[in-house]
Amino acid sequence: MYVAVKGGERAIEASWRLLDKARRGDTRLAELSVGQIREQLRLAVSRVMTEGSVYDEELAALAIKQAAGDLVEAIFLLRAYRTTLPRFGYTQPLDTEKIVAERRISATFKDLPGGQLLGATYDYTQRLLDFALMADAQANGDERAAHVAEPQASATAKTEAMPRVVTLLNKEGLIEQETPAREAAEPRDLTREPLAFPANRATRLQNLARGDEGFLLAMGYATQRGYAHSHPFAGEIRFGSVTVEMELDELGEAVEIGEIDITECQMINQFAGSTEVPPTFTQGYGLAFGHSERKAMAMALVDRALRAEELGETIESPTQDIEFMLSHSDNVEASGFVQHLKLPHYVDFQAELELVRRLRAQHVEQTQAARTASIDSTESNEPDQEQAA
Repeated sequence: MYVAVKGGERAIEASWRLLDKARRGDTRLAELSVGQIREQLRLAVSRVMTEGSVYDEELAALAIKQAAGDLVEAIFLLRAYRTTLPRFGYTQPLDTEKIVAERRISATFKDLPGGQLLGATYDYTQRLLDFALMADAQANGDERAAHVAEPQASATAKTEAMPRVVTLLNKEGLIEQETPAREAAEPRDLTREPLAFPANRATRLQNLARGDEGFLLAMGYATQRGYAHSHPFAGEIRFGSVTVEMELDELGEAVEIGEIDITECQMINQFAGSTEVPPTFTQGYGLAFGHSERKAMAMALVDRALRAEELGETIESPTQDIEFMLSHSDNVEASGFVQHLKLPHYVDFQAELELVRRLRAQHVEQTQAARTASIDSTESNEPDQEQAA
């Protein structure tokens, strides 16, 4: 049974107008600009860029505004736009040891070459609402909101090269060496090729970088609660800007094409060793655009858990199952699959409805037949009982 929907196009257009009105909100208040979102909601912008796979702060801020603050929707918008952009080529690997760091901490070594740099973080703040922020906004009004300051370089940024924390362990041979094999194939590009299994580590890291922060956070938390052979230490977390280089065929060499902000995390995990490898430390790795520490840390935790098979560990939980983790980490796919349930399923439901009605009718008939058979059996046994008496 199918019921035709009338006036669908007009209803959808009306829904668009209502959406624009709901997005704008109270017109007595100044409209939030893309520039304000970019400068003042930078952590949201970083997440949208990372999971949207596009490093463009302005486009990410636009997507957040268009999505009325729904970051998953904003990520979807940015990814959709990404598919319309031309591909010029691939950049050179980032040299994160040359990062101009605004923040760099380690939970494993107090005294680091280059020092620790706290930078701007919520880690040392009390989680109390600051009502002064509300008062400042009301006092300054729209004039302050309309002004966007020119970006300034951080006064605390470290410009000298910062060797990684793991080099301290390398000197004693206490941590695994991660060097790409010469015969290793070029990493697959998940933005152009569908995910396939088995998936090597390069593919897994691409997937996790685009994965939903909430999902990775929950799975990373699960690894800490015992759902993986994991005892992690935050070896190093860095946030700052790095130079992006690209090799141009016309010049035959790599040239700098710009700088981007990134967050990098290396987790250090204990490894009991095997018959071939002595007890040592292993690594989990995470990298995200902008200031995205929670995402990078969760990614590093999950990356280490997914290395169970290559390290000879027993796979005992979903956090170590590559297919489970990679197939369910993408919030764009997950959101689409869940939200498609809002679309009309009239025909499917009518078929299910008719099936349930038919099954219920059969159930009633079978119940009545069984009851009748039970009564007949009781009546036939009564004379035998009287004779026995």
